[in-house]
Amino acid sequence: MNFEKILIANRGEIACRVISTAQSLGYRTVAVYSEPDVSARHVQMADEAVCIGPAQASASYLNIDALLEACRQTGADAVHPGYGFLSENAGFAKACQAAGITFIGPDEEAIHLMGSKRLSKIAMIEAGVPCIPGYEGEDQSDAALLKEAERIGLPLMIKASAGGGGRGMRVVTDAAAIPSQLKSARQEAASAFGSDELILERAVTEPRHVEIQVFGDRHGNVIHLGERDCSVQRRHQKVVEEAPSPAVNEALRQQMGEAAVNAAKACNYVGAGTVEFLLAPNGEFYFLEMNTRLQVEHPVTELVTGQDLVAWQIKVARGEPLPLSQDQVSLSGHAMEVRLYAEDPAQNYMPQTGPVLQWQPATGEGVRIDHGLVEGQQIGSHYDPMLAKIIAWGESREDARRRLIRAVEDTRLMGVKDNRQYLAAILRHPVFANGKATTAFIGSDFAADASLNDTSLPASLWALAAMLLSRQHTAHPALSGWHSSSVGQQPLQLGCAGEEKTATLEYQTDQIAVTVGATTHVLAEPTPGRISVDGVTRDYGAHLEDGQLWLQCMGYSACFEDRTHVAVGGGEKAGSGQIRAPMDGAIVEVLVQAGETVNKGQVLVTLEAMKMEHSLKADCDGVVESLSLKAGDQVKRQQLLVNLTPTDT
Repeated sequence: MNFEKILIANRGEIACRVISTAQSLGYRTVAVYSEPDVSARHVQMADEAVCIGPAQASASYLNIDALLEACRQTGADAVHPGYGFLSENAGFAKACQAAGITFIGPDEEAIHLMGSKRLSKIAMIEAGVPCIPGYEGEDQSDAALLKEAERIGLPLMIKASAGGGGRGMRVVTDAAAIPSQLKSARQEAASAFGSDELILERAVTEPRHVEIQVFGDRHGNVIHLGERDCSVQRRHQKVVEEAPSPAVNEALRQQMGEAAVNAAKACNYVGAGTVEFLLAPNGEFYFLEMNTRLQVEHPVTELVTGQDLVAWQIKVARGEPLPLSQDQVSLSGHAMEVRLYAEDPAQNYMPQTGPVLQWQPATGEGVRIDHGLVEGQQIGSHYDPMLAKIIAWGESREDARRRLIRAVEDTRLMGVKDNRQYLAAILRHPVFANGKATTAFIGSDFAADASLNDTSLPASLWALAAMLLSRQHTAHPALSGWHSSSVGQQPLQLGCAGEEKTATLEYQTDQIAVTVGATTHVLAEPTPGRISVDGVTRDYGAHLEDGQLWLQCMGYSACFEDRTHVAVGGGEKAGSGQIRAPMDGAIVEVLVQAGETVNKGQVLVTLEAMKMEHSLKADCDGVVESLSLKAGDQVKRQQLLVNLTPTDT
């Protein structure tokens, strides 16, 4: 199974990650890209690159024929699927094999088995792996499911058998709601995965999500490389991952590791895989699912084991035995990872699109940033909103946590909103800091902390923004270097995140006094990129583009606009009836028509962006005056979608 050239059937940070290791091992690499990804970092890194189609993933990154044709064109004799897209598609693995191309992953039989929650659970029960009591039978009639739900009892977990990422999943605490929840879970599962097959389980209350990294080869060897704790989740999507788990001791690690190895052996597993468990408060653990690919969070395992898991994948695919035996695996220190997303936590985590105007990953001892970003690229709406992974290692958990907070805050990304402040707040929260976070953490402990829901910016940041924006009105528009350009006072109107403030600037010899509201701050810029605010000097980053100032300082990141010369009453306010697209995307469904009377809060349009659907609602009672869109239309951020004529209530 020797091969010379590896095609990476993916994009973004994971494509860059695989290319880096493959090239270090002496392999030639081939990148594939959709039309908007022509200048992407993974394309620039690879030895060769092939365009495989338009932006839509179904026509490019999910197009098996196009990927195999790219292999033929370039002579690639191996494929690494990364994660997501076709990485757990048994048909893709089979197609590669039929074409004489080595698939760097498990065999199609293992992918198929573990891709079904129902079939995999049956296999795990037979292998003696601890499983949550429930129902995974073939009879999928409503009568059978209702009967089994009654037997299992509450709280009840309904899951799509072919599902993942929270889709087709329901937690039921009221017996009367079971029929309707079964129906909605079926519908969502059929829509998302093409199968409405369900399984039922007794819901485990406030567990930890602990997963075991396993590896198998074609010589009968299967080992594990310790655990990762992925309990910090939002909507069943992981937010923070760490290794080892603060809830797992050596004895429990051995038990869970043995169970994971047995799970892998049960399906003759080859390559990298992850067996996920729910760890109950009483210390009992239960099989959740097995992911037959490299995980997003694999870097934390690499940092605590000192191993390159992509290199392991390539060596195993080449037919070599595993590099280590189980007793040679050792864990050193602690590692944590967070996922940098293009999203706005203050707006219900709405995915964001826009240009990458400035990108500067953090550096430092124990810090690792995996990313696929280049300045100038456009973050579009067609793919997952994850932009990068910020990872830190330390000798202790506290060392890793502290380094990670600094790395999150020191990473600069301007041009598109992101979740850095949200991530730093999670890492600082006392429940997480003490290692006590469960899967309920974000929905309970974190959400209940009122200070974390305060999205207001300090007056000192408004003052700094005013100083920098004022330079547009002087002979010195540069954002770095101090210049005293005038004497007296200058009023400035600023806008940020729907809020407006007035700032008054008083120029002095070598500093500026900026009054925002009732507070006055004294600012000076001793050196480029350093700002003194009320006698305290800090680093700051700024980028001015098209009248917008992207500013990062004091742990905050925000975009300000100079509205000094905007006409009074200009701009749209809540209740205007102007319903605009909050991001680039595609129209899924239009639920109203011209002339129709609607109520405030009524869903008018469903928009799909970054693998999620978003409901756009009327901001007032009114009559639909005009709309010119239909399902399938592509729209741009701030494009007017529905124009309402407000009515008195």
